[in-house]
Amino acid sequence: MNSLPGSATSDPGTAGLGTVAEAGRPGRARPPRLALPRRVRRDPTVPPWIFLVPALAVYAVVVLYPSLAGVLYAFTDWSGVGAFSFVGLDNFRTLLDDDRALESVGNTLLLTLAVVVVQNGIGLLLALGVNAEIRSRSLLRAVFFAPAVVSPVMVAFLWKYVYNPDNGAGLNAVLGAVGLGGLRQDWLGDPSLALWSVAAMVVWQYAGYSMVIFLAGLQGVPAELHEAARIDGAGTWQRFRHVTWPLLAPALTVNLMLSTIGGLKLFDQVYAATNGGPGTASETLSTVLYKEAFVFGKFGYSTAVALVLALFVAAVSLVQLRCLRAREVTA
Repeated sequence: MNSLPGSATSDPGTAGLGTVAEAGRPGRARPPRLALPRRVRRDPTVPPWIFLVPALAVYAVVVLYPSLAGVLYAFTDWSGVGAFSFVGLDNFRTLLDDDRALESVGNTLLLTLAVVVVQNGIGLLLALGVNAEIRSRSLLRAVFFAPAVVSPVMVAFLWKYVYNPDNGAGLNAVLGAVGLGGLRQDWLGDPSLALWSVAAMVVWQYAGYSMVIFLAGLQGVPAELHEAARIDGAGTWQRFRHVTWPLLAPALTVNLMLSTIGGLKLFDQVYAATNGGPGTASETLSTVLYKEAFVFGKFGYSTAVALVLALFVAAVSLVQLRCLRAREVTA
């Protein structure tokens, strides 16, 4: 009896050919499935956090243990090697009587203030510029952000070359070429200019970083609000003041927090450019604790300075964060 078209055939030969044909068609073969052990696939008693244990172990060894050990060493006279004894609060009393350390606190605050104000001001101006409808805005964004990804030590050596008064292609040579020779200075050798010269190189490196954060905030401002304000007769400054600036509060919070913390613990650029000099004109708390540990061998005292710096940064950051969060709510 003939089989109907499209119906299943009972002929074993035909069935075999059909199976071979189906298996031979491209794209129809299925890869073998990897079978997991039954206890891994179906055992609900395995806690998910067990996979965090290796990472937590590395974090504890690399971060937590050195941090806790540093707190312990701050109350000792440890020299970096050998035995040590506890001295109580003597290291902190020495810090309060150390004129060099106290001067470094003032330098750190001045440097931080200059970096925070100038870096964020320039970053905001750059963000407003590259947010405009100009053809080269993508290129400008990349150019302005590029210094932020360069090593701070490399930036310091670059600016030492620029600041060198004897360099024929440095800043003094440029000032002389444009008729401003009277402004030529020994930028890193003058005690009254060294700290501000370091601040300028830090601003140059990280202004583009602040620009990117402000730019993200600007692109989050709804265009409908600007259009409504323009229809109501608001000018450019009024739109920025009453529409853009309040909505930039989260971006401002992030930028101020990052630049403040970075300024308070600034080390790389200062040490590579001036080594805290001339004299102690550009000394910061970070350079003081480094020298006390690795130059004078006072590891106990240096960890006390580091502990004070960490607590100071944490306190300033918390107060700043609280004030800025309150501003975000009111804005």
